Amino acid sequence: MRDTPRLYVARKLAERAEHALEQDQAHYVRDVMRLKPGDPLRLFNEGDGEWLGFLTQATRKTVTLRIEKKLAEVAPPPDIDFVFAPLKHARLDYLVQKATELGARRLRPVITQRTIVGRVNLERMRANAVEAAEQCNLVFVPEVAEPLKLDRLLTGWEEGRALIHCDEGAEGQDTLAVLKGLRLPAALLVGPEGGFTPEERAALRRLPFVTAISLGPRIMRADTAGTAALALVQATLGDWQP
Repeated sequence: MRDTPRLYVARKLAERAEHALEQDQAHYVRDVMRLKPGDPLRLFNEGDGEWLGFLTQATRKTVTLRIEKKLAEVAPPPDIDFVFAPLKHARLDYLVQKATELGARRLRPVITQRTIVGRVNLERMRANAVEAAEQCNLVFVPEVAEPLKLDRLLTGWEEGRALIHCDEGAEGQDTLAVLKGLRLPAALLVGPEGGFTPEERAALRRLPFVTAISLGPRIMRADTAGTAALALVQATLGDWQP
């Protein structure tokens, strides 16, 4: 069953429901995977869970399927938000995909003083999250939030949610011990390529819900820092724990 092709379908998934696939998915099923009527597919979304379906038609004009039975319920990851300064093009695609694979429940772009991306393509971010969820057997797709400026994000911060801040100034601490002292819900904040400004770092340090962590002695690129930090958070607070 794990080798059965898997697709995200936004429409309602239910027993005996029939759907015609959108053009891109129809091309993938018919021309890339070369599936034929009667072949199985796994279908999922964040509202209805995962279902087993079978192709009923695969022509140049139409690819249709029929849903047969439920395979799994929706399975949200731990309540960890990934808050990040957007990067350019392929590196943002990579970061969104890896954050999805690592189990971020929400993807929240934040605009800092050194953020170099002027416009955030939320549809592209959503498409990358869906693709990652399809590939790594998630029965969930993270929410993609509208971008906010850092000061507005902090002013409206959700009560009771810890904010973990990757800060090169925290070098020398025991990062794992610091993280193990926190509790969910939580969010991880990763800055832009040039890092946070001194003013932004000072503002973060003053907030009682913010905890600074170090990612070690080396300076990482923003996409590397994001994936490394999220792995640490999942290992200490999330579902990587034994």
